[in-house]
Amino acid sequence: MTNYRRNKIEGGTYFFTQVTHHRQPWLCQDISRFLLRAAFLKVRQKYPFQIDAIVLLPEHIHCIWTLPANDSNYATRWRLIKSYVTKHGASDLQLQASRSKSRQKRGESNLWQRRFWEHLIRDDADFERHFDYIHYNPVHHSLCHRVVDWEYSSFHRYVEQGVYPIDWGVKGEFMRVYGGLG
Repeated sequence: MTNYRRNKIEGGTYFFTQVTHHRQPWLCQDISRFLLRAAFLKVRQKYPFQIDAIVLLPEHIHCIWTLPANDSNYATRWRLIKSYVTKHGASDLQLQASRSKSRQKRGESNLWQRRFWEHLIRDDADFERHFDYIHYNPVHHSLCHRVVDWEYSSFHRYVEQGVYPIDWGVKGEFMRVYGGLG
């Protein structure tokens, strides 16, 4: 088995991508959003962390978290969030994707990919690039033409706080200015 090495810095700020199993588009359903919100709240009670930015797309989530000063254990948080959603919603979601023999053997559901992608935010410029990437992602995936039109995002909170103008993120502008994360 491959030995995955994760960069763990206590109190670090991380960008994450968590994808659904076989990229099934279930994350924006009402029940899914309710379950995810409940899972984040439940996990944050025992394992606090700050959600700096988040976007929910049909088959994946991007977010930036900042962990407490004495903590680097984001893997446990993701495990608990995914477990909560699975335990409380798998039967309601009634997904049709098959489970491999390996997943059956391990007792795993067909909701989530096993692993998530993580990136330690290195500095303010790196944070800004990932912050913008998260909020622009629905436009990038052609789910809307303007960032403001996608409701499942922390973008709206940052418009209210004056971080973004309401017309930020018109299709084509982000990639021209930032060129992606590279």
